[in-house]
Amino acid sequence: MGHFAADVDPVKAQVMHAAQQPVAISVFGDVMGTPAWRSLASWYLVPTDDEAIAPDAERMFARRMGAETVEVASSHVAMVSNPDTDVALIEAATSTTAGSPAVAGKST
Repeated sequence: MGHFAADVDPVKAQVMHAAQQPVAISVFGDVMGTPAWRSLASWYLVPTDDEAIAPDAERMFARRMGAETVEVASSHVAMVSNPDTDVALIEAATSTTAGSPAVAGKST
């Protein structure tokens, strides 16, 4: 739990841990189609204290996607421990793309 939700209230983290389901082994054999980030504007939140996925790997994913990136000092579950940062990122994304042809493709 400490590696996943180190900055979350311990009781809440225990509930999250209890509700977390293991990944189905079938996902490792699934074939994915064209990723949406190839044609849509993208944003990526990198939790710098993430111990579940290395922040440097997340930065590389974001660069590959051409994503606007925001970093926050947080564990893997930034949406729980830092919801205001998540909301600000989502609001920035929606205000940037609202009514814009960039939503249909990375034309900007």
